Amino acid sequence: MPAQEAAAAAPLLVEGLDRPEELLRRLRFTPLTADGRVGVEVFPLYTTDQTGPTGPAASLVRYHPGAAAAPHRHTSYEIILVLDGELITEDGQHPKNSLLVMAPGSVHAPRTEQGALMLVVWEAPVEPAEPVG
Repeated sequence: MPAQEAAAAAPLLVEGLDRPEELLRRLRFTPLTADGRVGVEVFPLYTTDQTGPTGPAASLVRYHPGAAAAPHRHTSYEIILVLDGELITEDGQHPKNSLLVMAPGSVHAPRTEQGALMLVVWEAPVEPAEPVG
């Protein structure tokens, strides 16, 4: 196998998910402002640039204290694992080690007061939605 193919086939390895402070120091997070997000940064694991415009994506997502996303609708499943801090949705407060599974058609506007670090997997892109509640 040529070296380029071998490099492309090598897995992305992110160690230390149980040590969020270390992750935040070691990984290069970039601002994410799409879909009305404020105070949000991501470390992409894979994106729609690789999977296609309607394909899946996954990132480590950092919400700074006070961060929020505008209401959006899920066109497919979304999985959120809170690694540190606390995420707040219309369904309540979700502390470290919470796992949320958002079903297709669900709408939410996640936010945080204290900050949060999450692993987020989107099976398909989200679309804007009217405010919930």
